[in-house]
Amino acid sequence: MADCGAEEEKGEYSNRQGAERRMIIQPTSLEDPKLNKLKEVLVEWINKTLKIEHIVVRTLEEDLYDGLVLHHLLRRLAGVQLHIDEIALSTDAQVRKLEMILTALNETLGLNEEKAKWNVKLIHSRDLLATLHLLVTMARHFQPDLVLPVNVSVEVIQCEVTKSGIKADKQTEFITFQSNSSEVLERESNKEESPIDELFKLEAHKIETVKKAILHFVNKNMSSLGLNVTDLDKQFADGVILLLLIGQLEGFFIPLSEFFLCPVKSSEMLHNVTLALDLLIDRGLPVQSVDPQVCPLRPLRT
Repeated sequence: MADCGAEEEKGEYSNRQGAERRMIIQPTSLEDPKLNKLKEVLVEWINKTLKIEHIVVRTLEEDLYDGLVLHHLLRRLAGVQLHIDEIALSTDAQVRKLEMILTALNETLGLNEEKAKWNVKLIHSRDLLATLHLLVTMARHFQPDLVLPVNVSVEVIQCEVTKSGIKADKQTEFITFQSNSSEVLERESNKEESPIDELFKLEAHKIETVKKAILHFVNKNMSSLGLNVTDLDKQFADGVILLLLIGQLEGFFIPLSEFFLCPVKSSEMLHNVTLALDLLIDRGLPVQSVDPQVCPLRPLRT
């Protein structure tokens, strides 16, 4: 399949072209001293701002997702009072509350939803990257004299599900001001491993996010055939689903005489997968290096 195999990950989620996208922070970036320093500065700024209201934040991911802290910041910093419940216990109530808060925040910050690097789903799912982008933007707007660490960035795997396929790219996401952007962009990067190989190194729950995005993409395009995929590892092994998916995406019918619709032998499965890869190559996709004997049988780790 295209280049890869989901959420926040910007995220499960979609951009204005309708493509689902998720950015997943590489585990090594979470140990970056600059990133940790930025988190400390932001936590201290929030606690100082809300000290009079006796609100204490300890972790950005866990203490901002339900909207309570963001609502108090909006009221304290911008004087905006929303008529919403102070405490939202259910998920639906929290999401509705967050939607109202982020709408008001974006208007105050002069941003429309398309330009914002955060949204309700990302904040509520405790997405650290989206939360940091939101808080940094708020700090710059409401307290421009606050000293934030410069050149804070993280390495991310961006998974994007589009109509033409699923792609994964390894890239650098900048969070704060770059003092010497040319130097920052020249960081050493390991080109020996593909973004897909990097995905297999991620934690199990993040791999699960990728799998969910793939399943959603596949089933959305296979629904017209009355087919439903629930197990990527098993249902793609014989090449049938892959061939039918290619036909759906490219708008052509593959004659049933060209492949085995109900393969039972390994040779028949290999024929189907080889045909699928040949079709992808003909359509200009860079899959020449994919081994048809390994590709369908390589499981996604969970």
